[in-house]
Amino acid sequence: MTARGAGWEAGADLVVVGSGVAGLTAALDAAAAGLRVVVVTKDGIGEGSTRWAQGGVAVVLGDIAGDTPDSHVADTVAAGGGLNDVAAVETIVRAGPDAVRRLRARGALFDLSGDRPARTREGGHSAYRVVHAGGDATGAEIERALVAATRSAQLTVLDGHVAADLLRDAGRVTGLTVLDADGRAGVLSAPAVLLATGGYGQLYATTTNPATSTGDGVALALRAGAVAADLEFVQFHPTVLWTGPGSGTAGRRPLVTEAVRGEGAVLRDRAGTAFMAGVHPRADLAPRDVVAAAITRRMAETGSECAWLDATAFDGFAARFPTVYASCRAAGIDPLTEPIPVTPAAHYACGGVVTDTSGRTGVPGLYAAGEVARTGLHGANRLASNSLLEGLVVGERVVRAVLADAGPTGVPAPAVTVPALPVADRTVVQRAMSGSAGIGRDAAGLAGASDAIEAVTTTAVPVDRTGVEDAALTLIAQAVLVAAGTRRETRGCHVRTDFPDRDDTHQRSSLRIRVDATGRPVVVADGSLVGAA
Repeated sequence: MTARGAGWEAGADLVVVGSGVAGLTAALDAAAAGLRVVVVTKDGIGEGSTRWAQGGVAVVLGDIAGDTPDSHVADTVAAGGGLNDVAAVETIVRAGPDAVRRLRARGALFDLSGDRPARTREGGHSAYRVVHAGGDATGAEIERALVAATRSAQLTVLDGHVAADLLRDAGRVTGLTVLDADGRAGVLSAPAVLLATGGYGQLYATTTNPATSTGDGVALALRAGAVAADLEFVQFHPTVLWTGPGSGTAGRRPLVTEAVRGEGAVLRDRAGTAFMAGVHPRADLAPRDVVAAAITRRMAETGSECAWLDATAFDGFAARFPTVYASCRAAGIDPLTEPIPVTPAAHYACGGVVTDTSGRTGVPGLYAAGEVARTGLHGANRLASNSLLEGLVVGERVVRAVLADAGPTGVPAPAVTVPALPVADRTVVQRAMSGSAGIGRDAAGLAGASDAIEAVTTTAVPVDRTGVEDAALTLIAQAVLVAAGTRRETRGCHVRTDFPDRDDTHQRSSLRIRVDATGRPVVVADGSLVGAA
């Protein structure tokens, strides 16, 4: 690491931005392949979205009679609302078993039934194929194992640093500008940068996501000329713990994993009526978009602030779901004797930076994996527990792509600068998005949300993590609103109350977003989904 003007400069073969399942899987594989790797994470190494994932990894290991990869593919496509890239689904699903075996070899300990991994079933799945750890702490166990492996391999981890800008030379990414906790800038020069930054749940006032999920990676990629797609498809998890008036209005809320319903719990309204049976053939195990919309409708019809998840008939709840049980007890709720009050909350970004299944974007030297990326696996609605699967598989595949692409080394990095960017007040952004771009959208609401954000947007140079995050949220909010306004239909987790029907004649395609010359997100004409300016 050497001094460079007001900052510093260091070099690597691959810079990985993010330390969740996709980022650390890629970093470990890259180091094993002999690459010099630097992991950049804006918080501590274990503080991303991965550790909050409860349910498990959806994977067909071949030891359950009647379940096949073809069935997993079919379930994924059925949940995806007609927008999945079926070839991508096939690739990722079929690579899952080997990826899980390698993860176990790295030390991840899954729950067992006898001598093989235990399974549960979640919404949208036709079989018990979700492997889990710690009952309902799968993400925490995966993150523990990967962090331990990272430390054992003595990888270079730059924690407490936020990625502020991607550096380019002649259209190729050549590195990354970062800011530390005190706002000091530095440059990491590298022929390859992997974005593994997670999603943008913090776009909403209430979310299951941690504070780190501010859309930084999508914003960085858009500004560097990459294309994003499916940004309007923000999945709301149907069952987030509701603890009373005001509990659903701000901050990260505890998740009640879908596996609770997989083990037989039933959603009820305030009168005790089980209402999902008449909504979908799979009732409480319908895909997430169906369940979240049904809960929202039922709450409106009954004038309730929540629905209730009744797991009182489930024997051994506390042992099977220790995380959920602890969250309930902390809120004064006993799930063994009373239904759990739940509401939907922003949970997962089904879209993101457009990539192939090896993480390549349309910008040379730039890769993306995990929730930040749009591989085509999820379509308009993610199938439960396919997210950890995608992170594992693409995290591995991206390293092979980096090795095959072998970008030039030794490209001079420019001076340490961070550009001025549009920035809006985060509270205004979250209020506007929650009020008009959640479950149930219409033209007037989307336009009003865009106007509200525009009215408080100024231009400023981000000088710290908060500034970088606010700039990212501002760009992503407008990108989501542009896409949601353009898609005049209801599909997957995009619900337009003014266009309630699905339009497979004219709108069965993904909307591609890039930023124009003024830095504003715009929908671009149909064409290849992997592209860059």
